[in-house]
Formats: sequence, C-alpha cells, structure tokens
Amino acid sequence: MIGVRVDRQDDREWIRPLPVCALLHQHHIAHAGLISAAVPFRVVRKQQGGTYFLACHGGEGSILVDGRWQRIRSGTACLLPPRTLNAFHAVPGRSWEYCWVRYQQPDEQRPVATSHSPVQARYDPEPLRAAITGLHHECSGAAAPAQMHHWVELIHSYVMRFARPLQDDDRLWHLWQKVTGNLEQPWTIERLAREGHVSGEHLRRLCRRQLGRSPMQHVTWLRMQKAGELLTTTGDKIESIAAQVGYRNPFVFSTTFKKWIGWRPTEFRAQG
Repeated sequence: MIGVRVDRQDDREWIRPLPVCALLHQHHIAHAGLISAAVPFRVVRKQQGGTYFLACHGGEGSILVDGRWQRIRSGTACLLPPRTLNAFHAVPGRSWEYCWVRYQQPDEQRPVATSHSPVQARYDPEPLRAAITGLHHECSGAAAPAQMHHWVELIHSYVMRFARPLQDDDRLWHLWQKVTGNLEQPWTIERLAREGHVSGEHLRRLCRRQLGRSPMQHVTWLRMQKAGELLTTTGDKIESIAAQVGYRNPFVFSTTFKKWIGWRPTEFRAQG
C-alpha cells in the first residue's frame, strides 16, 4: 500500500506510515492511496464520515452498494456517499488492486456525490492511479509545494470526472430534479418514464449506464439521502419523515433505511 494523508491527527496504525500533504485540505481530502489486497482483507465502517471513491485497476473485490454485495472488477469505480455503512473485502482466489480517495465532509462543503452521480460504473482508473503515485513520490521526496498542488488538483478532478459526469440526456437531469423535489409522491417506473418522456425500457438502460442502478433503486436512494438529512437537521418524528419521503408505513421505511444506510433511523439520529 502507498498513499498520502492530509495531516497527522489520524493515529490509526495503517495510516501512520503515509506521508503528509496538507494541500489535500483544499478539496477536503482526508487521504488517498493505492492498495494490493487479498483474503482475508476486509474493511467495515458503520458510518463512513465522508464520501469514499474506489477505482479498481486489477483483479476483483466485493463491495456493499445499496444494501447488496456486488463484485467490482478492473475498469470499474464505485462512489459511496457519507454517513452510510461502508464495507468491502477481497474475494477468495483473487487479488484485488484499487486506488481510493476518501473525502471529509464539513458542513459547508458541497457533497462530492450528488443525485446525478453514478454509484458504480465503468471508469478508466489509470489517470487517477498515476496522479496518486506522483503525489506520493513528491511527498516522500522533494515535497515541492507547486508540484504537490498540481498532483492534488489532478486527483480531485479525476474523481469529479466520475462523480459529476456530463449528462447524456437532459431529460434525465430534469426528471431527477423533479423527483428530488417531490419524494413524497408515489413514483412508479411508468410515471418516471412518462415524466422523462422515454419508454420504461429506455429509462432502465439509461439509468444502468449512467447511475449503475435501476430507476426505482435510484428513487429509493434519493429518499434515503433526504431522510438522513431530515434526521440530522430536524426534530421531526420518524413517522413524519417517512411520510415526507414517500413511505406511509414507518416500519417499511425503517427497514429500508437500515438496508440502504446500515442504521435504523433512531440509531442514525443518535449518531448525528
């Protein structure tokens, strides 16, 4: 493993050897690096503090996405939003090489992952891999501020290339804007297709390609993200929050929230 970290405050054993690059703070990056892993490598974080970006450039691993374990292979990347259950592991008989960028999440920062960000999609990891390698070598050697600045800018821009891609179809952008503003509505695939002025099958294909999930899975993701925001910024009752994001049954809402976020709503609020 090689990598860099923003400061020396994090005293965990695995991160201590990493050189420091204070310039990572410009983009609220906590640490970034490359790793080659194999069984029994496993990481589980019950409540990831910031956005976590992972791009696989060799072999394969398994990662928890939208409450389900999914394989991630070379040429694929995954973007995990903050305050969710974050878990991944190597798989038997396979090596796993990936690069990562872990963001902090201060209140004033615009989230790296937006409602239009893919969760898992094809991605060329080589530019990001090269930028992280370059920053690590610079921090371990001459540590020239100008050169470190350029490497940091490249790392952030390569993550943004995945997190905020150009939209292939403006209709989808407008569709998700409408859904986000009306999460309490009873959305169905038929209604989504109608609002997006596309067929249901075409909408499924577009969402799979751009977001890495089905249209209805994305509606659920938007609802869970809004619910998490309401749980931490309001004193509304769970029943009220459930209704605001489209669930008439609080138990169904709580079960869904636990599956997607990793905590029950009451537990999530207590952690906030």
